[in-house]
Amino acid sequence: MYHMENPMMVAGWPTASVPGPSHYWQGGNTLAVPRSLHKETRNKVIKNMKQLGAVLGSVAFLAGGVSRCRDDTDHEELFRQESNFHYVFGVAEPDCFGALMVDSGESILFVPRLPSEYAVWMGSIASLEDFKVKYEVDKVMYTDQIKDFFTSCSPTKIYLYNGVNSDSKSVGKPAHFDGIEAFPCDLEILHPALFEARVTKTSAELEVLKFANRVSSKAHITVMQKVKPDMMEYQMEADFLHYCYFNGGMRHASYTAICGCGANAAVLHYGHAGAPNNRKLMADEMILNDMGNEYYCYASDITCSFPACGKFDEVKKGIYEGVLDATVRVMKSMKPGVEWRDMHDLAENTIAEHLLKHGYLKGSMEEIIAAKIPGLFMPHGLGHLMGIDTHDVGGYPKGVERFKSLRMNRQLLEGMVLTVEPGCYFIPALLDPALKDETKKKLLCEEKLLSMFNFGGCRIEDNVIVTKDGIELMTNVPRTVKEIEAVMAGSDFPIADSDYPIPRKNL
Repeated sequence: MYHMENPMMVAGWPTASVPGPSHYWQGGNTLAVPRSLHKETRNKVIKNMKQLGAVLGSVAFLAGGVSRCRDDTDHEELFRQESNFHYVFGVAEPDCFGALMVDSGESILFVPRLPSEYAVWMGSIASLEDFKVKYEVDKVMYTDQIKDFFTSCSPTKIYLYNGVNSDSKSVGKPAHFDGIEAFPCDLEILHPALFEARVTKTSAELEVLKFANRVSSKAHITVMQKVKPDMMEYQMEADFLHYCYFNGGMRHASYTAICGCGANAAVLHYGHAGAPNNRKLMADEMILNDMGNEYYCYASDITCSFPACGKFDEVKKGIYEGVLDATVRVMKSMKPGVEWRDMHDLAENTIAEHLLKHGYLKGSMEEIIAAKIPGLFMPHGLGHLMGIDTHDVGGYPKGVERFKSLRMNRQLLEGMVLTVEPGCYFIPALLDPALKDETKKKLLCEEKLLSMFNFGGCRIEDNVIVTKDGIELMTNVPRTVKEIEAVMAGSDFPIADSDYPIPRKNL
């Protein structure tokens, strides 16, 4: 994994005049990602399939994403590959299929047979050999040859992707071709084999995720340095997206940007079409920016919270440092074998301790926990797996108990990539009913909480790799009050005398 050394290789495509291994590359100082990454991920999937009982002579068959137009127009939407297909094949183009021979690991890519007029409107038509070289697969055929392929190889079984994404609850759609009914098919093995393969990342995948984090971290810093009261929320989003694309070749955002100021910072998924980051920034308010871009379909997911004016008052500092303390305690506790649910409890209870210290709560921590008070202020889970999807797959293996707000409930494994994102919010929709509840209201300081209803909230979100004895932090943005105030005043980052206790390597 490196920055491309040969500038004559156009976007990572080997040619007759410039031979070499194929890469995904966006030019300039962006990362050159070797296509051999997918040989390793394919091997992981096949290994899992065999462990789950895949039979000799069988084939895994996957469908790629489909090109779509907006509603009933001819406006073609910007295509982004279906995540599982990208994981296995790394193919950028839509409307493809792929097969893996379970015995040998041989990879076969099926691409559309394009009409001659494609060359006029969309550019030259790549040959089958071009695709074979570009994606480093063993064989390439046209999609209209799929049935002939299966008839020729006569598989003992075709394994199809079918199952529920435990995060989104959406159901994956099996690949299909005319005549598939004539072949024995299985809908049980490929889905869990794929999802479990994606739970831990290869070293090549980690390099891509680190690059995405480096660029997105620098974009967040740029936004913080440019923020001024009376700007609009969407201007922060615009600065972030511009930096990532201009400097990192990152055309796709990992998700819709959340840029909330004041009370909007307590809307967990603010920024949607009905509330499109369009409020003016007020000098006395907190800002919560949750933004990340992806490179080669690999995500970043970073949240920074800071005062619009660049200086924390005592109220903002008290809330912010409670969330920061939760972040640090969790990161120091993470390692393989640790239960993620325990980390969630540690985070929300740490924030509750700070709320008690600053007079928002009363009673003992035992009473506060028993009454489920901490979840009123942190109603979301501590974090989630991250990879090709922002909310990556595999958080709930089959048979594992679902815990309401958590996107994952399993032990940490070396090679996992997760977000750590504790937050503290003052959400009227949660606090109003609690203040009327006979048990909860005894532990809530009503007057002080009511005064915070327009405060919004703050969240700190970092992306980490689980290592053999702890974690490696990929996100590099100002985190302590000292760092934030220095950077917003114009200092470079990292600052010389940082007081942040977690080691930073991905600079």
